[in-house]
Amino acid sequence: MAVARPLRAGRRMQRLTIDLADRSYPILIGPGLLADAREWAERLPGGPLLVVTNETVGPPYLPRLRAALGARRLAECVLPDGEAHKTLATLARVFDALAAARVNRDGGVLALGGGVVGDLAGFAAASWQRGVAYAQLPTTLLAQVDSSVGGKTAVNHASGKNLIGAFHQPCVVAADTDALATLPEREFRAGLAEVIKYGLIRDPAFLAWLETAMPGLLAREPEALARAIRRSCEVKAEIVGRDEREHGERALLNLGHTFGHAIETAAGYGEWLHGEAVAIGTVMAAEASERLGWLSRADVERVLAAAGLPTAAPRIGVERALELMRMDKKVLGGRVRLVLLKRLGEAVVTGDYDERALLGTLQAQVA
Repeated sequence: MAVARPLRAGRRMQRLTIDLADRSYPILIGPGLLADAREWAERLPGGPLLVVTNETVGPPYLPRLRAALGARRLAECVLPDGEAHKTLATLARVFDALAAARVNRDGGVLALGGGVVGDLAGFAAASWQRGVAYAQLPTTLLAQVDSSVGGKTAVNHASGKNLIGAFHQPCVVAADTDALATLPEREFRAGLAEVIKYGLIRDPAFLAWLETAMPGLLAREPEALARAIRRSCEVKAEIVGRDEREHGERALLNLGHTFGHAIETAAGYGEWLHGEAVAIGTVMAAEASERLGWLSRADVERVLAAAGLPTAAPRIGVERALELMRMDKKVLGGRVRLVLLKRLGEAVVTGDYDERALLGTLQAQVA
């Protein structure tokens, strides 16, 4: 589970721990972590390092990362930006860079960027020489609160999102909140979908705080951001600490994702940001929960409205949506299991639901 360590007076960095026995690691949250590596570089292996980034993140952050790491041997792999490049072909480029940099098991990988970079670099680290160390250096809100934490790594396939991957825990997560200052507005709001998710599945008090704090979050006020990121990471750390490989409770973290991944795949990777698709998927999960009599209409309307996220799905068609949802990793015995809301703050993973609730939701949203 997550262990929150109180800050000393005057310190702005916050530290949590993912408790996974010999695979435990810290999550560091605060400003300036990319320019000052003292708090996290000690977790890196001693051999050569490959930093994987993209054409957007690399130019502003690679120089400060190089300066922070000083004399460390550091090679670079700069990839094209966007979900459309989260493929096996791009993964092969990372493997080529690892070979060129002569990264062996005494070396490692630094994932510098958002969720696409983190997933790609983490999967490369999981696979290279059957597993080398890697650090997550997330630069987007979505990555800082979700994809960088918990050890899920993957690339996409034409049949579905994140179908090819592995569980491989990082040695450290260093979330530099300064990086959020220049994040495009659309990407920032997309990250809020994952923040809101934590309140919906586990913490109604956090959800209520988010509703009142949303103006400050949208204005990117540092204190509000730090609190939102910390609490999001605490919830995820607690769940991952109990269910690392998603045999049960961890599936709750996929609220909105079964619907959302179908939307991303059908629309074409990159047309919808992941957080936007999750936002729509979360609304659809809430509407299905309402059809089952678990949520009120007022509850559904609370879900995402304050963040200004999309709430209407693209018209991909009911059959196409069902086809893609049946590829979801939670499917058991051919039955699509959904993460639904018994009430705000309490989620369940279930395949035992009235099929009419699912079909009615799809008819209303994607037909």
